Amino acid sequence: MAGTPDLFVVCKSCGSEVSPYITECPYCGQRLRKRAPKIEREDGEARVKESRKMPRPTLGPLRTGEIPGIRGDESARPYATIVLTALGVVGFLVLYLVDRVSVGVAGPIDGEYWRYATTPFLYESGWVQLACVTPVAIYGWLLERRHGPVAVVLIWGLGAIGGVVLATKADEQVFVLGGNGGAIALLLAWVIPILLARRRGDEDEADLLGTAVIAGVVVLLSVVAFGASPVALLTGAAVGGLAGLLLSRTKPR
Repeated sequence: MAGTPDLFVVCKSCGSEVSPYITECPYCGQRLRKRAPKIEREDGEARVKESRKMPRPTLGPLRTGEIPGIRGDESARPYATIVLTALGVVGFLVLYLVDRVSVGVAGPIDGEYWRYATTPFLYESGWVQLACVTPVAIYGWLLERRHGPVAVVLIWGLGAIGGVVLATKADEQVFVLGGNGGAIALLLAWVIPILLARRRGDEDEADLLGTAVIAGVVVLLSVVAFGASPVALLTGAAVGGLAGLLLSRTKPR
């Protein structure tokens, strides 16, 4: 009869016929099921309640470069960060080939505004270059992974190029080299949302001690290194602080 439960089940261990309403074989002790099935009565007849199958989880349509369970953006190459980092390395080598006065900002620029854009990539000291390019590579990549390349370029540009512009406005005879403003801007734009999240009680695995050390090195070299402008550093800090507050209210892409 349809719907009638089986009168017995066969133990796979000893081959004995046992009741379908027990969990262990009484002959060999083999575990038959985790729990006995629930007995329901329908029209006076006992009926074993059929187990309900859980619905299979489904995923929405995947984007290009995305695999199930992993966001494509998390593994995408940070092209903007790669370009900014590479230009910082190349700029250090450029000063071995050309005069720094011809490509950097050294006093009045006489309408050659393109120098504002080239100066943040130029370094005379390898230590200053390492201190400024490292945070660009690290925090630029972290920001680009969450917010995209436009955010990275915009934050770096306002911090680095804007810092050079304000440094020359403060002193027309100033000599400026390096992108310390862009480096500190990216660092603060990344760390401020994390600090605000921790204040709300959220947990994360961010290494803020290492971030504090990197920030301290950038600040120190901006004060003592030749060509690293403190005005550019303060400008980048202001840009990074504002960007961090805005990004803390923005959902990652």
